[in-house]
Amino acid sequence: MSLAAQDAILNAIGLEVPWELVEAFSRQPRWKPEDVNHAAQMLVARLQALHVPVTVHEPDIYLSIPFHAEVRAGGATFRAKPPAMARDCREGLTAPLAYVPAAYSKSIGTLFNKNQDADAASEERIRGRIVVSEGFAIPGKILEFERKGAAGVIAVNPGADSHWGICTSIWGTPDLDDLPRKPNIPVAAVANPDGQKLLALAASGGEATIVTRMEEGWYRQKLPVVTIPGSEEPERFLLLHGHYDSWDVGVGDNATGDATMLELARVFWQHRHLLKRSVRIAWWPGHSTGRYAGSTWYADAFAQDLDENCIAQVNCDSPGCRWATTFKDLSLTSETEAHVARAVREVCGLPIEAERPHRAGDYSFNNIGISSFLMLSSTMSDEDRAAKGYYAVGGCGGNIAWHTEHDLMDIADRDNLLRDMKVYAAAVLGVVNAEVLPFDWRATMTEFQATLARYQAAAGDAFDFSPAEAEVAALDAALARLHDGVASGRVAAGAANHVMLRLARILIPLNYSREARFRHDPALPVPPLPMVAAASELPSMPAAKRGFALTSLLRGRNRIVADLRAARRIVEAVP
Repeated sequence: MSLAAQDAILNAIGLEVPWELVEAFSRQPRWKPEDVNHAAQMLVARLQALHVPVTVHEPDIYLSIPFHAEVRAGGATFRAKPPAMARDCREGLTAPLAYVPAAYSKSIGTLFNKNQDADAASEERIRGRIVVSEGFAIPGKILEFERKGAAGVIAVNPGADSHWGICTSIWGTPDLDDLPRKPNIPVAAVANPDGQKLLALAASGGEATIVTRMEEGWYRQKLPVVTIPGSEEPERFLLLHGHYDSWDVGVGDNATGDATMLELARVFWQHRHLLKRSVRIAWWPGHSTGRYAGSTWYADAFAQDLDENCIAQVNCDSPGCRWATTFKDLSLTSETEAHVARAVREVCGLPIEAERPHRAGDYSFNNIGISSFLMLSSTMSDEDRAAKGYYAVGGCGGNIAWHTEHDLMDIADRDNLLRDMKVYAAAVLGVVNAEVLPFDWRATMTEFQATLARYQAAAGDAFDFSPAEAEVAALDAALARLHDGVASGRVAAGAANHVMLRLARILIPLNYSREARFRHDPALPVPPLPMVAAASELPSMPAAKRGFALTSLLRGRNRIVADLRAARRIVEAVP
């Protein structure tokens, strides 16, 4: 696409349509299933008024709707929020308190990691007790405490408000293999001032009662999808997506994202004759109360189409928030980094700071193997966050109104929303209209080399990663020859693009999944090249476990070698 055509599309983006939706959603709670469906109808009505064709799927997905929680202790009753998927315990559960110290995350990079003191979380200390611990009610924390016999958990949030969330490690609607990990204990999140009182009570040997009121089951939810067909390769598509359910009215998370996708649907549809490939835009239910149940259903129901034709997936969550002046903490798979950096620089002249995608957001497509970029977009700087005394949160541009009743209209920023909509548009157009898809798998090879070197240093003489390192080098050399062929015109664009997609289907699961393709990994952190990540634990591993770990490493290395060889054959098959 010519620069003039891209400018025409970007210049057509405005605030009238999206800002009206942000304002409408700021008055529309979107966490109860009936309210979520009503919000979908609001979206559909606006798309129809804009003459943008929309398909509305109505899947049955498994959700947990939290209504009420409180903690009674020391003669007082403390307000709380129950995370979705916690056990319904409206009759109350009373047990002694056990304090397990934990550190608050300093950045979103560690927000989803377990942060509790391993020694203090021993089974003998917490069995039959209500654990009280700092942090959010993240899945890894709750899963560990439950497995060690905790009767319940109280998460002491960092600030003056408690935050809604979801505590299951199951990604999307459970299948039969997932069900054993379904939480079976009550969980409550309390604000920090109340949490400090509970910590003091735990230190003196006190007890507490957790009360939660939940509803859980199968709910039919609306899932709107817009497809804007490309003029040259309509079967190939980029998936732009985000959730429209939220906690309460959720302006920064994620009404601004919903509005961004609405505006891009409008503008792309009007300029569809300028699109080489298709753009598919989806609004998900079940993000907040189903651990990404909407996007997971879509990944399952349309798996073969995604596998054959999806060239990239782009998540749209929390753009256009106040004070969001930087593009740091951008989730992306490494082959897309140069492309995203270029798009942001061209739109607003800012640099990016990329990070490995978390096992979070609606990244429900790793196991299929799809190149991915963005989850959150702009955010406030570390300096601004420190000056305001803010702690790390998972959205809203860094505003601590995230997942609280304070995520209201003042969180949205018109200028930042306009900028971020153009960033998303440029990033999408740069893929959809590229002659050769702008993904550089040599960057992934650089990442793999660094990962294997780190694991080799940890393993020392106990294990040899050189066979995997040799295959990385061989694939890197083959990719260099491919890029030279594209640059010289010897390799046709169509052939190169076929290779890009086939590499994604191999290398993304290898780097981001433990499960087999078309299954969903738990909502727990996934380290680089996870099949051999146990190498990093070898230096501190008890001798009794080392033999088992080395067996895991051998099997993992076998997968890496085989997958890299398969990838190299695809590259070398190009004439």
